[in-house]
Amino acid sequence: MPIRIIRLGSPRAAREGLRLGTVRRPPRGVRKDDCARLNYYDLWLPDLAPSARLVAQAQKNWEGFAKAYRREMKAPAADRLLGLLAAMSQHQDFSVGCYCEDEARCHRSVLRELLSEHGARLA
Repeated sequence: MPIRIIRLGSPRAAREGLRLGTVRRPPRGVRKDDCARLNYYDLWLPDLAPSARLVAQAQKNWEGFAKAYRREMKAPAADRLLGLLAAMSQHQDFSVGCYCEDEARCHRSVLRELLSEHGARLA
């Protein structure tokens, strides 16, 4: 029952489970009630999204962004969420994601590493 790291808004895979949106803001122009139906997310989890300041930095300096995002995720609340998701991955199908097209230049690539470091099972 591994965690899938996905692009929000993409078609759902079989056994993907609950989608968690680890984004700072809901999708533009989409009503809150339509997020799940349109394959964005079932639950919004902005606590694992990078800060607005970091999002601006990602375009200019990816390595600096990744280090700073890791620092943000060491905050107690974020660290507890990562631990919770890692523990849940042992028993439940679910996915986490962001809107970015290229995972390699998206916080979800770092999130994948952080979840792995917390002992999560990943697809």
